[in-house]
Amino acid sequence: MKYYYSTMDGIVLTHSDIKDGELGRSVRFRFERPSASGFDFAEGILPERTILKSYGFSEDELLAFDSYLRDNLFLIWEYAQKGGGLNA
Repeated sequence: MKYYYSTMDGIVLTHSDIKDGELGRSVRFRFERPSASGFDFAEGILPERTILKSYGFSEDELLAFDSYLRDNLFLIWEYAQKGGGLNA
């Protein structure tokens, strides 16, 4: 992932630029936090908010991420379009 977006309770969200693909425009995201085994993570794609891979997060945490993404989709998309949070 390329751009840092936010940190909440020790969990960092990063995201990519907007990419054009077969199914349209998308942004990849990754939530991660340090753990005893390395890192817990959840990776997915926007705007669908689909989690493609995850390790170490509970179902409740994944549901909280979905809510967070829904509430912040516009900002994340805007930052991805402009080249990251520092450039927006």
